[in-house]
Amino acid sequence: MSTLRLGDIAPDFTAQTTEGEINFHEWLGDSWGILFSHPSDYTPVCTTELGTVAKYKEEFNKRNVKIAALSVDGVESHHGWIKDINETQNTTVNFPIIADEDKKVSDLYDMIHPNADNTLTVRSVFVIGADKKVKLIIVYPASTGRNFDELLRVIDSLQLTAYHKVATPANWKNGEDVVISPAVSNEEIPTLFPKGHKEVKPYLRVTPQPNI
Repeated sequence: MSTLRLGDIAPDFTAQTTEGEINFHEWLGDSWGILFSHPSDYTPVCTTELGTVAKYKEEFNKRNVKIAALSVDGVESHHGWIKDINETQNTTVNFPIIADEDKKVSDLYDMIHPNADNTLTVRSVFVIGADKKVKLIIVYPASTGRNFDELLRVIDSLQLTAYHKVATPANWKNGEDVVISPAVSNEEIPTLFPKGHKEVKPYLRVTPQPNI
C-alpha cells in the first residue's frame, strides 16, 4: 500500500454513511473537503470531537468546505452514537459519518498504524482542495483530541495561498499580515499588492492580507 502524500489526488470511494451512500468525489463536487477518522464509535474523545464539528459546521460552510467523518463501525452503530453525541454535546450532528467495517477507506488513506493499534484508525485529518488534491495531512494519536480552530486557521491559509502569491507566517490568523512569496520580484509587488509592503530582509517581505 502506497503512502498518501500532499499533492496526491485524494482516493475516490463509494461507502455507506449516516446520510446514505456517497461517492466521495461526486459528493465533494466543487467544494473543499475534510475527511477525518475516529478509532471507533462510543469513544469519549470522538464524542466531543464530532459535537465540536457540528457546532463549527457554519464556519466550514462559509469556506465552502464539506465534512465527512469515518469510523470502522457500521451505520446502525453510528446512528445510535449520534444520539449520544447530540445529547451530551448539546448539538445536532449535521454531516455524514462513513461506515468502514471492511476498512476499505481506512486502507486507502493509510489510517491504521499497526504499531499504535492494528485494528483501530488513528485520528487522521485530510484537507482536500476543490481540485481533489490532498492539501494537508495531520495525524494525532487516539488519545489526543483535535483542535478544530487550528483546522479553520489552516484552511484560511490554504485557500488564501492557493489564489495569491503569498505564504502565512507562524501563528498567523485570518486578517493578519502575510509574507510575499520569494518568486515575486520587487518590480511586481506594486501591481500584485497595492496595499503596500514592508521589506524586513530581501527574502522576508510583508504585506497586508490581499483578499480582505
